[in-house]
Amino acid sequence: VSPSIIEKKEVFESRDRSTRTGTSNNRRSCLENVPRNNPRRHTRTAMDRLTQAIDISIQGSDYASLNTIFGSSMSHSYGDERSWQSLGQGEQRTLASYFIKSAVSNASFLQSAFNSPLAMQVMDVTLRHLPTTGVDNAADNKLRQMIFEFKVEQGDYVGAAVCLDGLRMTDDEGSPYYMTSAEKCDVYVKIAECYLEEGETVKADGAVTKAGQVVESISDPEQHMALILRYKSTYAQVLDSNRKFLQAASRYHDLSQANTEMIDADDLLRMLGRAATCAILAPSGPQRQRILGMVFKDERLSQLDAIPKFETHSAVLTKMYMNQVLRKDDELRKFEESLEPHQNIVKGDGLTIVERAVIEHNMVAVSQLYTSIYFSELGQLLGVAADRAEKVAAKMIMDGSLSGSIDQVDGTLNFEGNESALLGWDEAITSFCVQLSRVTDAVRSE
Repeated sequence: VSPSIIEKKEVFESRDRSTRTGTSNNRRSCLENVPRNNPRRHTRTAMDRLTQAIDISIQGSDYASLNTIFGSSMSHSYGDERSWQSLGQGEQRTLASYFIKSAVSNASFLQSAFNSPLAMQVMDVTLRHLPTTGVDNAADNKLRQMIFEFKVEQGDYVGAAVCLDGLRMTDDEGSPYYMTSAEKCDVYVKIAECYLEEGETVKADGAVTKAGQVVESISDPEQHMALILRYKSTYAQVLDSNRKFLQAASRYHDLSQANTEMIDADDLLRMLGRAATCAILAPSGPQRQRILGMVFKDERLSQLDAIPKFETHSAVLTKMYMNQVLRKDDELRKFEESLEPHQNIVKGDGLTIVERAVIEHNMVAVSQLYTSIYFSELGQLLGVAADRAEKVAAKMIMDGSLSGSIDQVDGTLNFEGNESALLGWDEAITSFCVQLSRVTDAVRSE
């Protein structure tokens, strides 16, 4: 074998050994770096770093750093170790829980944080990214209560209601989120009251409905009478705002008769005034006549004249209950001016609520005086065009609130049941007199 060939072979073997040694060294260095590149260790390190940053930020009221940690802006890349975007969803929820606990336990931080838009944004984000199991000692509920009170003071009623609506409530007495029926009812009533302040009647209706589901299960109602009265008042206002005037009138009247020192006599009188308002605006029919009678027979009705907002209510309601025709005079004008915006809207037929209520009432009043009437004359009595009077009469006949028939050929409205109604009244008086006479005779015979 040629010496040159042997030398080349030794060179190749030496080069091969050096390659294997280098590869082995590279593998050894990678193994040494495995723990550093381990995802679990990386997450744990990131969590520790972020929790430490949260502690420092809370102690120093550094809202900008907190916003950097919990910000969802696209400027925070998912690889940015200063942001929780570098963590998984589970770790993000854990970090949010840690922030809530730390913030609630630091009273000085919260006192100033509520006035910072950045801090409020951070609290809003973290409250929406909590673990499903909740936070230790129900710290998130405590924070929501404090934010609710702050927003109410600032006049942000919708924001306050939304925040309070996120409270966790459970029937498990062993849970930190346990709430009694009274506490749940209080939460729902507060939410409804806030929505009513902003005219959000649909959302207020949903909240007060939830309150109604738990108010009956309140133990010791006498102890929670103030809460129950708040619920009844809120429910009546929701019915009123949703233009369910018949039910609202009944609720207001019940409240006006509350025999408790928790409500001032002036407030009870205002409740009676609201009951009168809703009774006048309610659709014509036997149920409205019953509500009108309840309010009319209330001894305090005349006292409404001393309250500017209700100074003509007793006069208008009395005419309605006595089936007298209402004219467009100062009394009716002042009544219309006292109405809330939702009580004076224009309906699809072009009439306001009070205009329709007055027309329907006058239609019934006319039916007590006539057996038939031309629509041209009826329109003059009602203060509307003949064709509109015919449409209102047709609707009332279909609803059952007016007994009669329409003759379109002659253009007349024929009322039914007037004679029988008068005869029924006479028969009732006669029957009462007969029974009274019998009782008198029985007493004398003894």
